[in-house]
This record gives sequence, C-alpha cells and structure tokens, in this order.
Amino acid sequence: MRTRPPQFGLFLIPEADDFRRLAELSAYADVAGLDLIGIQDHPYQRRFLDTWTLITALAARTERITFFPDVANLPLRHPALLAKSVASLDIVSDGRIQLGLGAGAFWDAVAGMGGPRRTGGEAVRALEEAITVIRALWSDARSVRVPGSFYSLAGAHPGPLPRHRPGIWLGARGPRMLELTGRAADGWVPSAAWAPPEFLAEAGRRIDDAAAAAGRDPLTVRRVLNVSGTITADGADRGFLEGPPQRWVDDLLALHRDQRIDGFVFWPTEGEPVEQIRRYTEQVVPAVRTGAGS
Repeated sequence: MRTRPPQFGLFLIPEADDFRRLAELSAYADVAGLDLIGIQDHPYQRRFLDTWTLITALAARTERITFFPDVANLPLRHPALLAKSVASLDIVSDGRIQLGLGAGAFWDAVAGMGGPRRTGGEAVRALEEAITVIRALWSDARSVRVPGSFYSLAGAHPGPLPRHRPGIWLGARGPRMLELTGRAADGWVPSAAWAPPEFLAEAGRRIDDAAAAAGRDPLTVRRVLNVSGTITADGADRGFLEGPPQRWVDDLLALHRDQRIDGFVFWPTEGEPVEQIRRYTEQVVPAVRTGAGS
C-alpha cells in the first residue's frame, strides 16, 4: 500500500519559565527544515503557558514550520471558539496550523477548572459533535445550525475562513476513538510511549476499516506519531527508539513502511534536550528522508 512522504517535527512542553528556549528551538526547527511542532495542551497545569497563546507567539517568530496542539483539551476549549482560534491563527500564520484534538483526560483537573466530568462514552460523543461544529464554522455558509447533546449551533455565522483547510487530528487510543478517527477525522496522533508497533498495527486496521465503511479512502487519514526516547552518542543500543542514530533511522523507516506513519514528532526523554534535538534533526531526519525516498 502506498505511503505519503514522512514529515518530521518536535514535541515541545510549554513550561512557563522556559519561553526563551522554546522560541529558540522553534526558530532552529524552522531554519533546519523540520515540518511540524506539536505542543501539549494541559490548561490546568500551573507551570504551563496557554498553548494557543504560545503557538501564536512562536508562529510569529517563524516562517515555514506548521504548528498544532498535541492535542487540544476539548472539555476546556469550546469547539465554536476553538474553530475561530484555529481559523484566525491559520490566517495570521499563512496556513501553518493543524488542529490536534482530544476527548479529554485528567477529569479531576478538568472539573477543578469548571469543566465537565465525562464518562468515556460521553467524551467520544462530545468529540464527534465538536468535529461537526468546527467544520461547520469553517464553511462558507451564511449561517449554520448543528444539533447536539453536548455542543450545538443555532444560526451561528461562520468565518473567517482559514487560510487553508486545517486537518483535525485526533489523539485516539480506545476502540471507539479509533473508529471515530477513521470515520470522521483527518489524522491520528498516537504516542510511542503507549503505542508500540504491534498496537499501531491493530489500531491502524481499526481506523482503515472505519474509514472504508464510511466510504472514505483510508490513506486520507494521516498518522503522526509522537516518538519519545534517547538518541545515544556512545553506540549503546537499548532497543526500540533507544539507541544511536542508525537505530533510530531503522526504527522510523520500519514504522513508515509497516505502519504507514507519515509524521514523527520527537520528544527526548534523557540527555541534554538541545543536543538530542540536534542529533534527531541533523543525523536521523535526513537519513530517514533518503530511505523513504522523499
């Protein structure tokens, strides 16, 4: 089965006392030819900057790299306003925004900020309604109505239109979320920390089957994997995503070939982060691009 050329990026943690380094890493990624920057979204974390404010600031300091929340916390971000935020930032950044979106987690913390506390089934249904709301507000209709139990629109006026068509990439893990991804989303954002290759294979089949059942081409659903691990300098090979640059090249090429992963967003777990990011960008990424024929 054909695959799209892989893209590469960085996963940044929005530490409030680390803005200068976040800005420097974003500028480096932009100049070095990376494609994506994903920033986690946990509004209840007191040490973190607001993700959308941070993305706006970093987008203004870069020229070509695409940003996305990895992933936006739906229970604390109303989808109508989220749609407006994405469209606005996509215009300001000249089409460099995608929307990573999650159903929610850490419900005690969400409730502590006044958000809803949802069961698993409620969270999935709310996410599906949110996708419909967001897409309706990215349309060129004069007004839109969307019924829903969690989110609805009653004659809302869409606009402004995004600069390009942002993708909605879901942070999905369970069967219902994976089925929703295949049926209604533009992409899937798993994390290697909880999604080893065997899980990616099974989950990918679920997504493909759901897409086909909905009359969609499964290949239109992107697969962007958060890859966390250590790129060693001493030749030590400790296994999957834990070893020298060539180990990483081999692992990422296998994921691209066998699991159709077309985006790799790197998060170093050990060692000096800047040096890890340089090894990834300057040694791993070029070799994977060559090996993938991109």
